[in-house]
Amino acid sequence: MKYWNLKKINQLTLDKTGIIPRSISKIFERFKKELNPNSELDAIEEFKIAKYQTVTSIKYVIFLLTMPIVINQLSKSFIVGPLVDYFWNKHNHDIFINKSQEERAFAELERFEEELHFDMLIGKLGQLSTVNINKKIANKALDLAIQYTIESSNAIKNIVADLFSVTVFMAIIIFTKRQFSILKSFINELIYGLSDTAKAFLIILFTDMFVGFHSPHGWEIIIETILRHFGLPESREFIFIFISTFPVILDTIFKYWIFRYLNRISPSAVATYHNMNE
Repeated sequence: MKYWNLKKINQLTLDKTGIIPRSISKIFERFKKELNPNSELDAIEEFKIAKYQTVTSIKYVIFLLTMPIVINQLSKSFIVGPLVDYFWNKHNHDIFINKSQEERAFAELERFEEELHFDMLIGKLGQLSTVNINKKIANKALDLAIQYTIESSNAIKNIVADLFSVTVFMAIIIFTKRQFSILKSFINELIYGLSDTAKAFLIILFTDMFVGFHSPHGWEIIIETILRHFGLPESREFIFIFISTFPVILDTIFKYWIFRYLNRISPSAVATYHNMNE
């Protein structure tokens, strides 16, 4: 029964794109169904298939998203974390694993010294002796050392745990091809079922978010977060090169997709997109 449902779903949702636009072919298909004497039975059958497709897709998406996260947290807490902490403490590794961490720590310590000196000048801390000042600075340096030691060890944990998560994610997709096919069909039907205005709105939202004139700031934050997550040096040169090249490549791929596929599937959506974008 499930195999038949999958076959029927593919027939209903994965229509091939041809010379005739999808909107026109849908009109003829609707007339054909209305003239069919068994149209009521077919409508009930399609409703059952659509319900099965929706429920299966939602369950699969939840499973696909939650399992890698659960594996990541479990492996980091019970496998990777204890092993990294053991070897890290055993071999007495350096506090910093890259220059970016060191620069951030020194900048934070320098700012603390400036704030301490400022508070003394305005009388907020009263008159502190040189010994007390040095003691406060030493305590702050110790706190920073502990903070960046934890950050360095967490970076190694993140690399190993994320590899586990990616492996689990790929394994789920490989071993659940039937559910993945149903999900693709559901997404295709959901996207193609949108109105032309909704399609154009989503296109403009996507392009402005990822390749718009203000997107470099967002990409900079994303790249810095990823590099810091894996303990990699936050090279400004690499970030600027990435920002100047990747959005351009993404914009080219997106325009090619509009020209190659969307223009044939829904030319009215493309026309609406151009009108809204002007």
